[in-house]
Amino acid sequence: MAIRVMLVDDQVLLRTGFRMVLAAQPDMEVVAEAGDGAEALDVLRATAVDVVLMDVRMPRMDGVEATRRICGGERQRGGDGPRVLILTTFDLDEYAFAALKAGAAGFMLKDVPPDELLAAIRAVHSGDAVVAPSTTRRLLDRFTPMLPTAGSEPRHQELDKLTDREREVLLLVAQGLSNGEIARKLVLSEATVKTHVGRILTKLDLRDRVQAVVLAYESGLVRAGGGAL
Repeated sequence: MAIRVMLVDDQVLLRTGFRMVLAAQPDMEVVAEAGDGAEALDVLRATAVDVVLMDVRMPRMDGVEATRRICGGERQRGGDGPRVLILTTFDLDEYAFAALKAGAAGFMLKDVPPDELLAAIRAVHSGDAVVAPSTTRRLLDRFTPMLPTAGSEPRHQELDKLTDREREVLLLVAQGLSNGEIARKLVLSEATVKTHVGRILTKLDLRDRVQAVVLAYESGLVRAGGGAL
């Protein structure tokens, strides 16, 4: 079954361009479009969608608020709603962090190459999460000055649920490493890393690795310089 995609952007020309790229894929179908967040919510009430490509800056209701409402409704429905992939021109930390906190499964820039965009849509649909590498780096740079210094303890008590190895894996996830990269760094199999990530998400009641990154920043697990406490 094709991945059902919804395009949400106030610029018709951009929606047209994205629709042409997606229409050429045998496993994707653009089933709906909207010009702002409020219209997107109305359309979603009557249309089955798997992945929403969401702009940030739009009239009436921006992409962050729309994402918050979509993902909030998904939690109420037991997690069967659409996944949101933020796609914007603005590589600004506050938008990235706000969108990820709101529940977005990914954050990409509009100038991303088509093959990377398509890969991101497929990853998000499969339950994974994606963040543009530049945004991950900027998020880390933005928040490290506000995080605990050496000798401090993480403030989030839920982290006590994790084993030492799980905390180590979470730290590497927060630094933007993939499962394969984590496996090589810790000399583990990729399947073992995937198991660790799954346990981390379950123990901390998180939806995906994007939320794990947000928690790692907020809890103080990452300190200035990107090291572990």
